[in-house]
Amino acid sequence: MANPKKVLLVFLASDSGVDGARSLFEEQSKNPVAAWMNRNVGNLIKRTQFAIPPLAFLILASIEVEGVEQTICDLRFEELPLHESWDLVGISVQTGMAAEAFNLADKLREKGFRVVLGGAHVTLFPEACAMHADVLVQDEADDIWKHVLEDLRSNTLKARYVPDGYPDLSLPRPLKAGLLKKKRYFTTNVVQTGRGCPYSCDFCNVHILNGNRYRKRSIDHVVEEVQRLSRLDNRIFFFVDDSINASEDYAEALFKRLTPLNITWFGQATTTLGQQPRLLETFSRSGCKALLVGIESIEPSSRDRHNKTQNRSTELAESIIAIRKAGISLYGSFIYGLDGDTLATPSAILDFVKTTKLDVPGINILRPNPGTKVFERLQEEKRLLFDPEDISAYRYTFGQKMLYKPKQIGLSDFIDSYSKLTAKLFTVRNACIRGMAAPSVKPAVLFFNLFYAHLYALSRHDLKKQLDPP
Repeated sequence: MANPKKVLLVFLASDSGVDGARSLFEEQSKNPVAAWMNRNVGNLIKRTQFAIPPLAFLILASIEVEGVEQTICDLRFEELPLHESWDLVGISVQTGMAAEAFNLADKLREKGFRVVLGGAHVTLFPEACAMHADVLVQDEADDIWKHVLEDLRSNTLKARYVPDGYPDLSLPRPLKAGLLKKKRYFTTNVVQTGRGCPYSCDFCNVHILNGNRYRKRSIDHVVEEVQRLSRLDNRIFFFVDDSINASEDYAEALFKRLTPLNITWFGQATTTLGQQPRLLETFSRSGCKALLVGIESIEPSSRDRHNKTQNRSTELAESIIAIRKAGISLYGSFIYGLDGDTLATPSAILDFVKTTKLDVPGINILRPNPGTKVFERLQEEKRLLFDPEDISAYRYTFGQKMLYKPKQIGLSDFIDSYSKLTAKLFTVRNACIRGMAAPSVKPAVLFFNLFYAHLYALSRHDLKKQLDPP
């Protein structure tokens, strides 16, 4: 077909964290030394902290409709190619980046481009997004995107597309090769085996967006995809499932099939893996070298208050020790400031990290994401520190902005205790100790800890600025 329709899929870069290391305060960015550090450390973080491709866009761009060409633009690495003529520009909207997404969409529409918005924020708050787009796509778009492209081709685009239900993941949906520049990413081998989460933690929206039932892909399809991707990129595989061990029988069957392929892989799991000895052994044999696990809190009252039911707090240390003994390095994610936490919690976290020899501890501050139960509760309790009606007031940052008032700790005391905790955990000395002691991928563990020493220093700087009088 002559003159095919051209679609540009745009992935936004976040303000901080894995997409860069920047202070929220302008005066630091004017310091040439700080600016140089932030720029260069940020560029290194993109490569060493798992800068991976946007899988959702890989899935959409792999859907072929005759007469339509799709291109992915990752703003972490490139500028918008506005010198070209695009028939439709798609932007994925995450709540913490909604203001930036809306600003970009408005500017593109002013220039005459048609804009389609999708993603988590559009699914949760479609009416708030409608004024910024010509087209909205809600929910998981695996099936509905083909209809969008067909309507674009025939010039019959609708204002809104909503699928009838969740897509059938058992159907073959092969990813198209050659969509990305391989050297930009830590790896292009991103694979998803299923969606949904059987748990209902009140600070998480996965079960809201993808359902409380774990939906699985065909094992044959996953194995074929891994075989095909490994021919194009022989680096690490990253399984992006929120909990790769959510279905123990499925995960064991899958990774037994993958073991002969001799891949190396990272993923995300629950700490329950430490009590699943057969699956843990299978993971180790199949090439698993590192996992991110959500510890969240070691305080029983916090886990109960926020509906974190996976594993009792008394089992957490044993589980982590078991996983590390299997030769798998662990990034353990904590949330400090949950409702059961007190000023004694930081000491308990330090003891826990020391006891378990956790390879990379991540100390997060609670983010009350709009659309979650914790957001609704904090709003009712008048504990939010931003206007819940103003989307630009909610900002995703790497532990650099307090968005709520902790229940049992005053704001000033919380920031002071959080700063002392991160200062003790993240030093050059501790980075070297953890790197040497890691059961696998020692360089990655070392780099993570070194970068976190820098990032948490930024966090301490910015959080203390929040307490300064205007």
